[in-house]
Amino acid sequence: MLKVIIDVLSHIVDVLFSLGNTYVATIGFFDGVHQGHRYLIRQVKDEAMRCGMKSMVVTFPTHPRKVLHADYQPALLTTCDEKVTLLKSEGVDDIVLMPFTRELSQLTAREFMQKLHTDYGVNVLVIGYDHRFGHDRSEGFDDYVRYGKEMNMDVVQALEEPDGSYSSTAVRNALVAGDVTRANDVLGYPYFMQGCVVSGYHVGTKIGYPTANIQVDSDKLVPDNGVYAVRVDVDGQKYGGMLNIGMRPTLNNGTDKSIEVHILDFEGDLYGKSICVEFIKFIRKEQRFESIDMLRTQLKEDENVCRKLLAE
Repeated sequence: MLKVIIDVLSHIVDVLFSLGNTYVATIGFFDGVHQGHRYLIRQVKDEAMRCGMKSMVVTFPTHPRKVLHADYQPALLTTCDEKVTLLKSEGVDDIVLMPFTRELSQLTAREFMQKLHTDYGVNVLVIGYDHRFGHDRSEGFDDYVRYGKEMNMDVVQALEEPDGSYSSTAVRNALVAGDVTRANDVLGYPYFMQGCVVSGYHVGTKIGYPTANIQVDSDKLVPDNGVYAVRVDVDGQKYGGMLNIGMRPTLNNGTDKSIEVHILDFEGDLYGKSICVEFIKFIRKEQRFESIDMLRTQLKEDENVCRKLLAE
């Protein structure tokens, strides 16, 4: 009952919010807010300026497939909060987080467009060059234009980003392969993970390389196992670092995957703090060493490589 009341109040707020405002809007999941997304958003802002309206991005807090398929395990480039922060940085006037429900998924394209027009004041809808929506995905841009005319909404088709290779899938594929350089090129910024520092095994401290073990959102995509040069944000201060993702085979860690970062030139207690790690460069695959001394020697080499890369 409480959830129903909250949903109704949320809808009322959205309607009141849109009254008196008219928007040029686009819609999508925008995972990662990569360069292709930002190219689309710039077109929305330009169209809004030309029409004398406000700009709006409509997105979903939860991946639609997670709502429709209970066994779907997303590997997201951004959490909802991270996505909203990135979208805000693009300078749009308003961001709408539209709850994705089974009922919403059953709307036709026309019904969905009517909802945007009536509930959110969307008078101009900018459609991504390859985007389709509504229950019947057989409908296309010409259908959207026709529906728009029937409800006094203009529908504009966005231009494709000139490079044509920017997509969330491209970023995911690169990260799964450990290619953070390619992922960062598509994103237009370093891929990052934020998380709380939790207690670990304390082995790093004993061999001269104390690490912060990071617990990230379960839906967040974790890059391939290995060692990476990273930058670490601690309380707004940036440090260099080297990060390991994997099973720590030298320490017989079993199948328990860990994400641990050694922060260069840092001293202090991080337990319970939230830190942000930006991936700069893949260094090497995770490997098993015959002794702790061999591991320590390799870590020193990794540190030298990371320091050199991060100084460039």
